[in-house]
Amino acid sequence: MAVSNPGPGVLHVVATPIGNLGDLSPRALAVLRAVAAICAEDTRHTRQLLAHFGVERPLLALHQHNEDAAAAPLVARLLAGEDLALVSDAGTPLVSDPGFRLVRAARAAGVKVSPVPGACAFVAALSVAGLPSDRFVFEGFLPAKSAARRERLAALAGEARTLAFYESSHRILGTLEDMRDVFGAERPAVLARELTKLFETVLDGDLATLCARVAADADQRRGEFVVLVQGVGEDADARVAEGRRIYAALSVHLPPSTAARVAAELSGAPRKALYGSGAGDAGERAGDAGEA
Repeated sequence: MAVSNPGPGVLHVVATPIGNLGDLSPRALAVLRAVAAICAEDTRHTRQLLAHFGVERPLLALHQHNEDAAAAPLVARLLAGEDLALVSDAGTPLVSDPGFRLVRAARAAGVKVSPVPGACAFVAALSVAGLPSDRFVFEGFLPAKSAARRERLAALAGEARTLAFYESSHRILGTLEDMRDVFGAERPAVLARELTKLFETVLDGDLATLCARVAADADQRRGEFVVLVQGVGEDADARVAEGRRIYAALSVHLPPSTAARVAAELSGAPRKALYGSGAGDAGERAGDAGEA
């Protein structure tokens, strides 16, 4: 049974499994059993998780649509001495999930916020990818529209650190194709799908290979994905990386041939090196024919 504290309570930020229920830690389970209430992104989903472990605690909805309004009443409960837990649907809260506003409001009010660590999908993927992991950048979900997605990828084309992204099943192939075209077909990458679940797969290769494998196998377009892309190494041609970044930005507005020519002039990179795939070469030929 939950017990109120003589002073302010504690907001526990609790990581939950990303798939395999055996990954819920004993400490997380003890906290979930002890708090006055659990703030959950989707109460239906969390109720199933709690039922599996025989936990019966009140659930409070906290998601992107109500977090602004819900934060103040929850902080009031914490200040009154109640301990609360914050969970997301899967993994560590606040990592591409709601909770930031509540945590910030609680800290501003002088409430202790305590992490209960556990699973995180992109960290799990990074641990098995075989890509450089000493320095990395987590980008979360890219824009849904291809033009905006390519623009964001272009801004990351010269990044030296390993890049980590989340992606959904209905956009995974388009995202990989955009990465291939912006970063270059030969850039090493890893696609981690359904981690810790029954159909877990971790595919590696260059971006051209991953695009081909996902396009050819419908099963590799199902589930939840982490995409990891190796950064530009110290021995990589910086001019080509910069040229591809410029080309990706220009190609949203200009014909491929024109974009490649301008990018090559600005970066000093060979024009042909700015195309990440055979499709790009075809686009250049088509653009050249149209301008002839």
